[in-house]
Amino acid sequence: MGKLTATIISALSEPGRYPDGDGLYLKVSPSGGKSWVLRIQVDGTRRDIGLGEVRHVPVRAARLEAAAARKLAAAGVDPLEERRKVQKVVPTFEQAAKRAHAEMVKGWKNGKHTKQWIKTLELYAYPKLGKLKVDKIDGPLIRDVLAEIWLEIPETARRVRQRIGTVLDWSFSNGFRETEAPMRSISKGLPRQPKKKGHFAALPHAKVAGFVVRLQSKLPCASTLALEALVLTAVRSGEIRGARWSELNEDMTLWTIPEDRMKMEIEHVVPLSRQATDAFLRAQALRVEDCDLIFPSGISGAALSDMALLELVRGMNLAVTVHGFRSSFRDWAAEETEVADAVAEASLAHAVEGKTRAAYLRTDFFKKRRTLMQDWADYCVPPAKPAANPHAPRTAKPLTKSEIVPMAAMVQPRRRKFLPR
Repeated sequence: MGKLTATIISALSEPGRYPDGDGLYLKVSPSGGKSWVLRIQVDGTRRDIGLGEVRHVPVRAARLEAAAARKLAAAGVDPLEERRKVQKVVPTFEQAAKRAHAEMVKGWKNGKHTKQWIKTLELYAYPKLGKLKVDKIDGPLIRDVLAEIWLEIPETARRVRQRIGTVLDWSFSNGFRETEAPMRSISKGLPRQPKKKGHFAALPHAKVAGFVVRLQSKLPCASTLALEALVLTAVRSGEIRGARWSELNEDMTLWTIPEDRMKMEIEHVVPLSRQATDAFLRAQALRVEDCDLIFPSGISGAALSDMALLELVRGMNLAVTVHGFRSSFRDWAAEETEVADAVAEASLAHAVEGKTRAAYLRTDFFKKRRTLMQDWADYCVPPAKPAANPHAPRTAKPLTKSEIVPMAAMVQPRRRKFLPR
């Protein structure tokens, strides 16, 4: 039976410790606060464990808590450690990913990681791992996620692997897992990826016009029009798939892509050629009510997936990527025009190389880009030739020297023909 009663506890006011028995003490602080402390030994080490304030933990509850702690200590278990485990709520993979990302992003200088890092997990990891507690995720589960994309999109799969490992390692360092992520053994359990041969497969620029003709012959839909607009504007896949009507000016000659949708997080103004404007106008005929997306999915009304455009290209029996059309544009600009490299790079929204150069070269070459993009569109979709005017005066084609000689030889003297008398 304890020594302290509710009456005694209420009367105590002098700062100090008052024993109740079996290592349980009532602690009265100089400010008058009262709380419970249990003094026990765990593996020969003395530990003082707080059991809460008197106003929240009455004497009877304190004795029960003390008894449970003494039982654990007798079994060689640290009651404090057990309490931490109970109090710590293990997050799901999705929750851990968001918390880990929020901490790491503070130290990132490259803005593209801010959105791309978490986006890859949303697309490829969350469907299988998102709702699972991080302490329940093992190697086979991670391998199942990666196996689906390991050979199909190797580079992305490697990024997903690295980011899953980062989330689980973060969870381990915060005490939510017993082990680090087993990423090394998982990699050995996956097939060997094909070696990367180079840059994105691109269509030779001389064949782009023929590709556009084939594309325009298809039934107009969001994916065909989006791909046509992508070719004509040389933007990235995500930029065209996320294009919104509110980003176009009234006459559809300018398309302003906001910084939060750009890879380099810098606003990019695209001067639209006549052909590009025509593609947007044709998309307007398919506009979905109350939807600001220019090229929404016909099924969900959401933005098209990257695979929608890639499958369209593959369906035309072309071993090229959607991103490769930017390379087609760049090759054309280098081989078929006299435009400066800086103008072509600005048309692709590439960053200026070199810190010193970037500090002084701040123009976006808009006027030159407008001309360049119209020339590119004319190359891809040659303007229709005007119909011949039958009333227009004919202009004689001058003869060459080789043509004059044989014609002169054919001239015969005119003979007069007389009628018989």
